[in-house]
Amino acid sequence: MIDLAIPLDSREESVLLSGNRDQFLKEIRQALDMQVLGRGDQLLFKGTQEQIDQASRIISRMRESLRHEGTLSLEEVRTIIEVVHSGGDRISPAHNSEKLPDSVGKFLRPRTDGQAIYVKAMLDNDLTVCVGPAGTGKTWLAVAMAVSNLRQGLIKKIVLVRPAVEAGERLGFLPGDIAAKVNPYLRPLFDALNDMMDPDQVKRYLENDIIEIAPLAYMRGRTLNQAVIIMDEAQNTTVSQMKMFLTRMGYGSKVIVTGDITQVDLPPHTKSGLTDALNRLKNIDRIKIIHLGEADIVRNPLVQKILNAYEEDKPRKHDGE
Repeated sequence: MIDLAIPLDSREESVLLSGNRDQFLKEIRQALDMQVLGRGDQLLFKGTQEQIDQASRIISRMRESLRHEGTLSLEEVRTIIEVVHSGGDRISPAHNSEKLPDSVGKFLRPRTDGQAIYVKAMLDNDLTVCVGPAGTGKTWLAVAMAVSNLRQGLIKKIVLVRPAVEAGERLGFLPGDIAAKVNPYLRPLFDALNDMMDPDQVKRYLENDIIEIAPLAYMRGRTLNQAVIIMDEAQNTTVSQMKMFLTRMGYGSKVIVTGDITQVDLPPHTKSGLTDALNRLKNIDRIKIIHLGEADIVRNPLVQKILNAYEEDKPRKHDGE
């Protein structure tokens, strides 16, 4: 067994890192199955070399978050523990500072190397395609990029697009106006928006057409200038739909496409437009394709365990290949 003492800057930092009634230290103790103790202005650990290494990385990430945000939440601490535990915490020095300008939310900074690469890709390219499993931050970071650009005055509007798989051209049979018809399909994008903006402001932007929601079928024939255009769940587009969407980009615009190629809901023998685009676009300048993996999952720690459990029975792919 190895002993490790981590000196802290102050007693106050020790209190913040320990959490209310040492709640954060208890989380580390339970996750790593090692001895953890706060004493004065230092933290004490006792365990195997692997446990000590992981504890040291967890505390380092917690201190970094504390310096940036001034506080820590139980959810964030649990996320840090899970990311370190899964080996996904090693953000390289080149990517460690990658973050969206004009911070729009407490958890905006990338938490994994993959997320940092994704943020840099969105900053540097006109079209970014991000593929990965649930919980890797594909949609959340895309919306954060859009809101950041809007607040800086770099764009004039945000356009949110999602294919309605069950009825792409049959939305007319649903009650309500276009927003009401497509709203259920765009709920994840709205959730991300409401994380970053006051709901009343989101509502005003929708009313003033600064934020627009659009079913994929209604994008045909348009050219969008000075906008960030996001398509979520892109694996559920056909090849022709993907081509139509990608060519909507106008001057001063960015397009961000996100999807999970393991969750295709298209009819059998219909090729996914996302799978097709990954092959067609890989060698074009100012287009970047990002692949996120399980190590980039930053949802509730149970999400990664659930995904691992389902890995035993791989989902069927309906991409025509």
